[in-house]
Amino acid sequence: MSVMVDSCVYLDIFTRDPNWCEWSSRVLSDAANEGVIVLNPVIYAEISIRFERIEEIEALLPAEVFEYRPIPREAAFLAGKCFLEYKRRGGQMSSPLPDFFIGAHAAVANLSLVTRDPKRFRDYFPGLKLISP
Repeated sequence: MSVMVDSCVYLDIFTRDPNWCEWSSRVLSDAANEGVIVLNPVIYAEISIRFERIEEIEALLPAEVFEYRPIPREAAFLAGKCFLEYKRRGGQMSSPLPDFFIGAHAAVANLSLVTRDPKRFRDYFPGLKLISP
């Protein structure tokens, strides 16, 4: 079974977050034991901020476990539609939020999404299967 893992889960582990590192480490390990973990350009960019060199992050994301996939056009389209709904609801950002690209990609690819911050995903992607605390 393939899953997508939200950036916050990786960052909890990389920063050894005192509140979330244990949960995030456990759920990432469980996901790795069950199948492939999918990364997309948005997730990769968000987690790359913790590293000086690309080789450092690549060493932590072995291809046997982590699969890098581009965001499909259908997901980009869905992310745009979710952004319009966000704006209709009074959202203040001027461009689509990373969560919209992550959620849309997981939804279009029919992947479960591991996140510790499920609210926005529930609000804008009600059919998306979430794995969260």
